[in-house]
Amino acid sequence: MRVHLGSDHAGLELKEHLLNWLADAGFEAVDHGPFVYDAVDDYPVFCLRAAEAVAADQQDGEHALGIVIGGSGNGEQIAANKVKGVRAALVWSEETAVLAREHNDANVVSVGGRMHTLAEMTRFVGIFLRTDFTGEARHVRRIGMLADYESTGDLPPLPDSALGHDA
Repeated sequence: MRVHLGSDHAGLELKEHLLNWLADAGFEAVDHGPFVYDAVDDYPVFCLRAAEAVAADQQDGEHALGIVIGGSGNGEQIAANKVKGVRAALVWSEETAVLAREHNDANVVSVGGRMHTLAEMTRFVGIFLRTDFTGEARHVRRIGMLADYESTGDLPPLPDSALGHDA
């Protein structure tokens, strides 16, 4: 599987670690930067490129996921989610890593380089990469609603329960 990575200065150490870890684990790692430490770099430059590459690979039928890393992971997740076809999840525990894949079919994981130890973040990323989407109908339906909104800008209809009707 191909794994695209992007970060900012706060995630550079983890990104460099993960590049080696991914190669050792048999993944094809693609580094979208940064490539040197710059305390004032801007995460969108690198995270958008990583997310774009995931979306393009998946559009081409390639099995690819992404990892974006920053100080907290929040901005990086927001940036990745601006890319059409990307579902980026901020992960801070083993459970959130599993659920991001199983329930949301997230294709990009975001982690905070200043929030956890290197070992914890590596474990979260590994769990994310090795967990499959369940494909359960309710999850497929919800992801479909998001994809439809992304394409059309039309909100999904309200359910009867939200309109005061009995279901």
